[in-house]
Amino acid sequence: MKSSKIVLYNAYQTPPVVDVNMAMVETVDLGLLKKNSEDNLEIFKSLLTPFCDTGIELETLSDYGMVATDINDICQSNHVDVIVMGVTGAGKVAETLIGSYAVDVSRHAKVPVIIVPPGSGFTDIKEVMLACDFTKVVETTPVEPIKQILDATAAKLFVVNIDHNNKLFKPDTPFESLMLDTLLYGYKPEYEFIDDSDFVGAINRVAHEKEVDLIITIPKKMGWFDHLFRRSHTSMLAFHSHVPLMVVHE
Repeated sequence: MKSSKIVLYNAYQTPPVVDVNMAMVETVDLGLLKKNSEDNLEIFKSLLTPFCDTGIELETLSDYGMVATDINDICQSNHVDVIVMGVTGAGKVAETLIGSYAVDVSRHAKVPVIIVPPGSGFTDIKEVMLACDFTKVVETTPVEPIKQILDATAAKLFVVNIDHNNKLFKPDTPFESLMLDTLLYGYKPEYEFIDDSDFVGAINRVAHEKEVDLIITIPKKMGWFDHLFRRSHTSMLAFHSHVPLMVVHE
């Protein structure tokens, strides 16, 4: 992605009180929590350093707080362009908890968030899929972040629309698709129109067929995002897909 700096960020918190008779918060050593966070970030940094190209700066940031609520302040103060969050496939409990962290951050963050599922191997980004519903394209499509990642990677772009029995097709759909093509002028996107009632299944199938390296989705209120990120769909894409998902807000 041609990044000049990678900030390794960890937000540590006190454990929740699980018993009203236990004053857990009072007995927690915040200094120890901070040290553990900082030490583990340094270990992570040392593991990543050999993989960094010359000119990429690695920096660590440890802070007491909540990831989802503090993420925009962290991004602003550190001039962050993209957030990357990994998830691990360590069972259903971890899937629910860690998956929800990634989804919460992607809901609240003002910069694009890339969620990397377990099983994803590192690869250059050569093929990118944009999931689009062709609704109010000009008003809701964050063109600049999409162009930035295409410029940085020189990836081919596939625009995929999932519908079933033309339920989402409207009189202005052809015009909206033309507007998207205008917004993406010069990037020569290839369009795929899929008739399928299973949105997530169709997305995964096309991603596999086109050997997509990154899926871009644009959350909309009461739209695909709410449908996509119900718990079962979060599990399917964030934990069981081999393709990272990039969430970009309108």
